Amino acid sequence: MKLTRFNPMRELEAMSDRLNRMMNLGPLGTTTENIAMSDWSPSVDIVEDDDSYTIVAELPGVKKEDVDATIEDDYLVIRGERKEHAEEKGKRWHRVERSYGSFRRAFLLPDNVDPNQITANFKDGLLHVMLNKTEKHKKAAKQIEIR
Repeated sequence: MKLTRFNPMRELEAMSDRLNRMMNLGPLGTTTENIAMSDWSPSVDIVEDDDSYTIVAELPGVKKEDVDATIEDDYLVIRGERKEHAEEKGKRWHRVERSYGSFRRAFLLPDNVDPNQITANFKDGLLHVMLNKTEKHKKAAKQIEIR
């Protein structure tokens, strides 16, 4: 009698494949006709120090001119598009795992940020947005006595 080690991931993958075939879907639930085009959302890091907040968005494959940052109401809105590669004659794509299309991320501005003092730069596929804190909110910490 041969024992087979149980692998839950293999079972989940097999079940996903059966469901996708039943629903005529490709890998990861995408339609087989349009596997390369989908909306996506870039990953971001938000870092705070004494003087500012910095939002760093990963935008690999996106050109600077395809990115826009605006203030709308009390939100910083970053939007853009990663364009799909045009088909090249004589080449056949065997796998497309990267996502293409437009994206939009919105971040509520903290009360201690002056919307007129926000700056941004784009280099090496990273968008850095710097939000400077206003002076009136940079007060030192104060211990509150609990009675």
